[in-house]
Amino acid sequence: MRVLTVNVVEELIPGPKETGFTAIDKRPQSRRVPVGLLGLEGDRVCDVQNHGGPDQAVYAYAEEDARWWSEQLGREIPTGLFGENLRTEGVDITNALIGEVWRIGDEVEVMVRAPRVPCITFQHRMQLKGWVKRFHQAGCPGAYLKVLKTGTIGAGDAISIVSRPDHEVTVAVMFAAQDSAKMQGMLDSGADVMDELRETAQRVANRHSVGLGAEYREL
Repeated sequence: MRVLTVNVVEELIPGPKETGFTAIDKRPQSRRVPVGLLGLEGDRVCDVQNHGGPDQAVYAYAEEDARWWSEQLGREIPTGLFGENLRTEGVDITNALIGEVWRIGDEVEVMVRAPRVPCITFQHRMQLKGWVKRFHQAGCPGAYLKVLKTGTIGAGDAISIVSRPDHEVTVAVMFAAQDSAKMQGMLDSGADVMDELRETAQRVANRHSVGLGAEYREL
């Protein structure tokens, strides 16, 4: 398991009219990149109301999932196209547990916090009608990571799993959010879960919601 590329914003580009500029255009770096509690040095967040912060400091997407999309769409999915900071290889991000801790390289440790929920800016980036719905239905959203230990990371750094929480809610389960028993198990485990996901898990456990990832708008 390793990091293929480390990506930060190349330049701010126009997004949908209602959002203004966006920092979704990420490009690979040849240097080792310092990682702080709010993300990678040189990266940017434009929509601070909906993105960024400690729980969304770094976004990781698997090369294996990108290759699948390439086949489905009949086009290349170059690293950074989805706005990811890390393109990984050999890491089953979709089945990583919420709260799982990874070590990246010799210094950095991160926690899997949440699946990425597609938005209108992502659809504008892809220029595909219905992309939000299609991305959701595919069920491989990548994951937001919280930085627990700072340091530097670079292409080729090994990724290892440091710890896994005692529940069964993976990134995929949280994205679909339809398994009430697993959600209750996560709540009962005492795992470190961000507030928004905890609220969703409680609703699902009570069978009053189909969950976070299903709350998309068909565009």
